[in-house]
Amino acid sequence: MDENKVIELDDTNFETGIKEGVALVDFWAEWCSPCVMQGSIIERVASNVNDKIKVAKVNVDEAPKVSDRLDVRSIPTLMIFKAGKCVQKFVGLHSETELLSAIEIVG
Repeated sequence: MDENKVIELDDTNFETGIKEGVALVDFWAEWCSPCVMQGSIIERVASNVNDKIKVAKVNVDEAPKVSDRLDVRSIPTLMIFKAGKCVQKFVGLHSETELLSAIEIVG
């Protein structure tokens, strides 16, 4: 797996990271077991989309401002952004198939 396909966003670079095109963002934390499972799924999604969209992760402990602003209350939370606007939100663990389907609909 090419982990470099998944970019890290935080309070300082989040807005610029999602402002253009389509982006799938995984809000997670190191101490969250379902987040760890979701992380490997996110890496597979990133490999499958072949740079058609951005795939990113936000550590909620390290990016509290963006997490609060987007009302992330449970993790993992996944959001799909199009041109900087959230167009779909998922809470909990989601499969690669579900995420790829949602991306295709938005794309």
